[in-house]
Amino acid sequence: MKSDSPQKLYPVRHACKVLGVSYPALKQWIYKGKIKTVKTPGGHHRIPESEFDRLLSGLPALGPIQGRRENYRKISGRNQLVGRIVDMKIEGLLAQITLSIGGQRLTSIITADAAREMRLEKGQVAAALIKATEVMLMRSK
Repeated sequence: MKSDSPQKLYPVRHACKVLGVSYPALKQWIYKGKIKTVKTPGGHHRIPESEFDRLLSGLPALGPIQGRRENYRKISGRNQLVGRIVDMKIEGLLAQITLSIGGQRLTSIITADAAREMRLEKGQVAAALIKATEVMLMRSK
């Protein structure tokens, strides 16, 4: 799904924090063409938001399942979608957290206390746990 608004671009150091890799490693990815960047007029690399989504969508598939789950709470739910926090609004008792997962947006409403307790910040990687008793499908044309 394409958007009419221009993509946000992030500095390399921000990408290192979100992706959990060192600065030298990410620079090598850039030089080898493993990650697409946009150069500023000053020659600095900026990472488009779409590259975060592309790279993060591949991360959960790496390594054994036990190792992947160690970063998140040990729970019985298996429907975990890993993404990046792209928007946060905390007002009163509630917090609205929006994750970017594979180019799609998923918004969750949680308590403001929970958001503060987890120290959620824009740019962090987080997992959404989906629990539902029903899943409805709608056929598109």
